[in-house]
Amino acid sequence: MGVFQVINLVNNKILIGSSNDLNAIWNRIRTQLRFGNFMIDDLQNDWKKYGEGNFKYEILSELKQDDPDKTDYSKDIKALEELYLEELQPYDERGYNRRKK
Repeated sequence: MGVFQVINLVNNKILIGSSNDLNAIWNRIRTQLRFGNFMIDDLQNDWKKYGEGNFKYEILSELKQDDPDKTDYSKDIKALEELYLEELQPYDERGYNRRKK
């Protein structure tokens, strides 16, 4: 579990996200993009325009399950994601994320 990014290798735009399962989330995103039903239109359009080979998936940070009594790490993961969003600012021409209102 942790934070990831999807990088467009043509225009360097990025998508920052987080998940409890970093392998499963990439499979899900890639499947949605391949079928043309990803929720972020800009990323979907670029995927169609540039092709799958021009995108790369990277894990930015992983959280370890250190506390055996703790089963819900969702707040920790979201806090870590917020740090990356603040640092990388993947909005507008720099990325695919949407600013929170």
